[in-house]
Amino acid sequence: MLQSPEPKYAPNATPANSYIPVKPATSPMDQANIGRTLVIKGEVTGAEALFIDGRVEGTISFPENRVTIGRNGNVTANITAKEVVIMGKVKGNVECEDRLDIRSEGSVTGDVSTVRISVEDGAVLKGGIQVRSVEPKPEKHPMQSQTKPAETSKPSASEPPKALAANSGA
Repeated sequence: MLQSPEPKYAPNATPANSYIPVKPATSPMDQANIGRTLVIKGEVTGAEALFIDGRVEGTISFPENRVTIGRNGNVTANITAKEVVIMGKVKGNVECEDRLDIRSEGSVTGDVSTVRISVEDGAVLKGGIQVRSVEPKPEKHPMQSQTKPAETSKPSASEPPKALAANSGA
């Protein structure tokens, strides 16, 4: 029995000098970090997820990604993002395209506009809440694509009678 595994492993064994690189686990989830001691004043934008554990004053705009406010995070800014997770303090309006999650340690003072919202026990939310349906956003995109074909179909719908009139007159 001990001899039979050796031939099985020998043909499949890789040479000792070969190196197969391992893909880093962070590549699909690129995330920028603002550490505890950092203070940023102004506009923060980007095309990756953002984790804030420091202080930000101004505006935060990540419309296609997630913004996470860590437990030590202190944000005085309007936030626009696909998803927002709040564990620290936020003073400003929050607009989410998908989901807002306010954890038990989190605090929001400002108006909120989102499709889905989760507020844990112990979280603080002071301000207005607007929960939109998922339909208006997707309808805008198809309507825009339908508007263009509808506009092109209207002239083409009016062209066949002209063509028929031209053919009938000839």
